[in-house]
Amino acid sequence: MADLQAGTDGQAGDLPAGDTTLLLVDDDKPFLTRLARAMEGRGFSVETAESVEEAIAKARANPPAYAVVDMRLADGNGLDVVAAIREKRADARTVILTGYGNIATAVTAVKLGAVDYLSKPADADDVYAALTNTAGERAAPPENPMSADRVRWEHIQRVYEMCERNVSETARRLNMHRRTLQRILAKRAPR
Repeated sequence: MADLQAGTDGQAGDLPAGDTTLLLVDDDKPFLTRLARAMEGRGFSVETAESVEEAIAKARANPPAYAVVDMRLADGNGLDVVAAIREKRADARTVILTGYGNIATAVTAVKLGAVDYLSKPADADDVYAALTNTAGERAAPPENPMSADRVRWEHIQRVYEMCERNVSETARRLNMHRRTLQRILAKRAPR
């Protein structure tokens, strides 16, 4: 994995003045610990959570100024955490971090209030940049266009999100067997 060590790039203290509370939500404990340490080294006051339930409770008790939320957690979807943070604190800067990146969930995350969407593996520098970029900054265009398999997968994900993550309804709309759809949804995105 890329560098997650604290303070390796000299960015500590570069945060905007004000509230620097950061909620990190991921069910990968070693990754969560390394990222928390790295973000503390960059000036954040970090709290961690390993489940949707724990993250929502922490967000409601003490709404953070910043959050990095994994999309897929053992007990649910990280988008529920984004929505809970947005309910309590409209100015929070939330980033979705996931190994299952697709356009449909990125759009949903942005509609719920996330400011960015990063695919794993992402290093601390990527996370820091996503959390602190200013409005109006544009992301660099991708170097490689999507493959045909990826475009198909993106379409399936978009329909799945439109059907509010209902597998049966999505399968019906795509004229696909439900079990086939479940297998596709369980796999990582093609390159």
